[in-house]
Amino acid sequence: MKAASLLVALAGFAMAFSVELPTTPKRPVVDTYHGVKVTDDYRWLQDWHDPQVRQWSDAENAFARQYLDHLGDVPALRRRVTQIMEAKTISYGGVVYRKGKLFALKREPPKQQPMLIVLPSASAVDQARVLVDPNTMDAKGGTIIDWFMPSADGGLVAVSLSHGGTESGDVHLFDVATGKPTGEVVPRVNSGTAGGDLAWNRDGNGFFYTRHPHAGERPAADLDFYQQVYFHKLGTPTASDQYELGQGFPRVAESQIEVDDRTGYALVTTQFGDGGEFEHSVRPPGGEWKQITHFKDGIVQIVFGPSDRLYLVSRKGAPRGRIESISLTDPDISHARVVVPEGPDAIVTGFSYGRAKILPTADRLYVEYQLGGPSELRVFDLDGHPLPALRQLPISSIYEVVKLEGNDVLFGNTSYVAPPAFYHLHSAENRVEKTALATVSPVDFSDIEVTREFTTSKDGTKIPVNILCPKGTKRDGKNPAIVWGYGGFAISMTPAFNAVRHVQFEHGFVYAIANIRGGAEFGEAWHLAGNLTHKQNVFDDFAAAIEHVIAQQYTSPAHLAIEGGSNGGLLMGATLTQHPDLMHCVVSHVGIYDMLRTEFSPNGAFNITEYGTVNNPEQFKALFAYSPYHHVKDGTHYPACLFLTGANDPRVDAMQSRKFVARLQAANASGEPILLRTSADTGHGLDSPLSARVAETVDVDAFIFHQLGVSAGSPSHEPSTGGVSGS
Repeated sequence: MKAASLLVALAGFAMAFSVELPTTPKRPVVDTYHGVKVTDDYRWLQDWHDPQVRQWSDAENAFARQYLDHLGDVPALRRRVTQIMEAKTISYGGVVYRKGKLFALKREPPKQQPMLIVLPSASAVDQARVLVDPNTMDAKGGTIIDWFMPSADGGLVAVSLSHGGTESGDVHLFDVATGKPTGEVVPRVNSGTAGGDLAWNRDGNGFFYTRHPHAGERPAADLDFYQQVYFHKLGTPTASDQYELGQGFPRVAESQIEVDDRTGYALVTTQFGDGGEFEHSVRPPGGEWKQITHFKDGIVQIVFGPSDRLYLVSRKGAPRGRIESISLTDPDISHARVVVPEGPDAIVTGFSYGRAKILPTADRLYVEYQLGGPSELRVFDLDGHPLPALRQLPISSIYEVVKLEGNDVLFGNTSYVAPPAFYHLHSAENRVEKTALATVSPVDFSDIEVTREFTTSKDGTKIPVNILCPKGTKRDGKNPAIVWGYGGFAISMTPAFNAVRHVQFEHGFVYAIANIRGGAEFGEAWHLAGNLTHKQNVFDDFAAAIEHVIAQQYTSPAHLAIEGGSNGGLLMGATLTQHPDLMHCVVSHVGIYDMLRTEFSPNGAFNITEYGTVNNPEQFKALFAYSPYHHVKDGTHYPACLFLTGANDPRVDAMQSRKFVARLQAANASGEPILLRTSADTGHGLDSPLSARVAETVDVDAFIFHQLGVSAGSPSHEPSTGGVSGS
């Protein structure tokens, strides 16, 4: 697409554009895969070290900025978005309990990044004390707490800190009593590819941690791979840290570490890439590591329980999961006893910092279940007998469960219309009490209704679609609408509260979230039906969700936008190339588009277990059949598109967006804008500073509002005033 043709489409702007789209030369490279020749015209855009690539990216960014900054609704949207996102609405997450202390991450706009706090209880937020504040380390918000872990007695806390969205974290130690750093720093514990973890020993004089290779130990291309487990003793140099486990791990190993404070046993869970296959090893204090499961065994979670028991979640012959128990001191899975058999709903498991989703206490077993999108917490005794149900929000999700003393727990609960809050279950009375660890929204969502509907995919599978809209919305096909999806890596789209989404509702938007295959909303079978050679099911499911909101007259293609990110960006690319007439515009964040080159980026190697590899003939055939980059057709009238990426993204290489945008711009015959917005100082978006998140939200809303003909200056649905904290 030439800049001149785009300027015709932009004739409604009051001023002429001074920045033109850059010329993007084609430099064909031909690859042969299993006898199939594939031409790649924009391979040269992959090399971020090439000055020409940076110059091209800067020119694309300048053009996108020119377009976005001159949209008429920007001032009004910036005021409203900033008002909501920078409102002092405190929220909490990552809660950990240690010996009468609660540790948590506290987000307090307008501060750029969350802070680590310590407080005596969930009802005493007025006594909270800040331990680590990244905002004082970097006023622009470039320093990030990746995760933290207190020692068993709560006297010390280890904090992984990274910068600029890289997720490349070193661990710093802090004294909890004073909040001061001890001076000990352990490098290369976390990365954006394999992640990272740490667990203190029972005595608190050292910790196990994940260690990435140091410079010189492996080639530069392997420094974010080959993660192993080491032990650091306090007060000693890291060069003398003791190797523990991992020399036999695969190149794409990702490990999580737990230590049982009561027995001192250590447990390492290792995932093979991002594919959901796990193996486990245990080690008694002062003893040797013993591997107790292998990838083929189907054991996806192990946690410590009372009475020297381990509790396992097995998917061997049970795709929705069952809970088993084995001895800690003689851990043989062939002797496992079934505690909770597989049921109609899927048991949720967790990996990395989210920790386990099953939690044994003194006499109980708390288990999170997935219900097709929403989730709930259920309670059993240690023999698997169900106990009375807990009060929870309707159409909601459980996002954290924290063990306190005895059988008491804290659990986080939120919904599309109720902001997140932690609730204290007083087990003796089975009483649920909302705590002070709760968010008060700056906007009242009582004017928004939520319904769960179902549509039918191409192969007959029923797909849930969650519809959010202002009460009284007419189904006349004229409402502006956004359909969101993800569909991958067994990640379920659960109800989540987003206060700034109310800006869209104030202007009559309908918002739909599709629970498509590739996630784990209905267990592992639902995931497997949307990965590897079955990935096309994901795109068919999403197309069915779009067609559903159109058929039900919530909206029409002329009033419809689709949006997604990361793996959901792949979904946007596939939907755009397979169904360019279904929507009026597309917003895609940090997406994947060239499926034949994905595995050759650093994080792409971890994704082979989800997407497949071009080295396998059948998997190559499937990848090539849907790869968005390879299915852009010259002369097609594509809808307007906004692609967003971060230059420091460790999870999805920004070259994916560069190549896809170049190909679309060359092929597009509609005259609609194809924009690339690159942030120079952020990554995948998980830890972006508040100012960057505000700016991105304004750009996205302004683009969608303009494309759908919605004026931000005249709300069709008056905004509610006052706050709401949920119930």
